[in-house]
Amino acid sequence: MTGSTRSSGGLDDRRKRLLFRCWHRGTREMDLILGRFADAEIAGLADDDLTQLERLIEVPDPDLYAALTGNAPLAPEYASRLFERIKSFRSADHDA
Repeated sequence: MTGSTRSSGGLDDRRKRLLFRCWHRGTREMDLILGRFADAEIAGLADDDLTQLERLIEVPDPDLYAALTGNAPLAPEYASRLFERIKSFRSADHDA
């Protein structure tokens, strides 16, 4: 997979921006984790979830990757329901 499989058509500007940023992280591993999550979930995320995602994508890739893979804790100010949802999605996607 080389990028998004989801069209940004029909998404509002905020969701389009987040979809793009999830697929353009800087490291391929994080592109795949956040990009696949965004492809699958972005249209249905509530405003609060979008805010949490905006905060999460500000976390440096090495720190976020370590937290998502269970190798390091996520800083408490970024811990959220959405982070746990992404972590679960990654596990399910990784197992597939």
